[in-house]
Amino acid sequence: MFKIIVFEEYGSGEKKIQGITTHGTGLDIIKRYNIEESLPEIVDDPEEFIPQDFNADLVLDFLKHPDLSSYLAQVCKEKKIPVIASGKKRADALAPFT
Repeated sequence: MFKIIVFEEYGSGEKKIQGITTHGTGLDIIKRYNIEESLPEIVDDPEEFIPQDFNADLVLDFLKHPDLSSYLAQVCKEKKIPVIASGKKRADALAPFT
């Protein structure tokens, strides 16, 4: 089973997650980190929102805040976990258009 972790804000990945669970074969979303609070314009301590104690075969980044998305990509790079950040232009993540 291919293990996926999702990071999102206010359920922003819900439709894509439904597609994965409906049509994906051999895929298992093992954890969803859903941030549902107002964030400041600049997040000085992204580790308060993005834990580092996760492990998966792939991370899906549906985060809207650029500081959180950037930090997540950095953590995943250190862990050697690929990240898909749909619709974002990031050198450190796979970024298909939506």
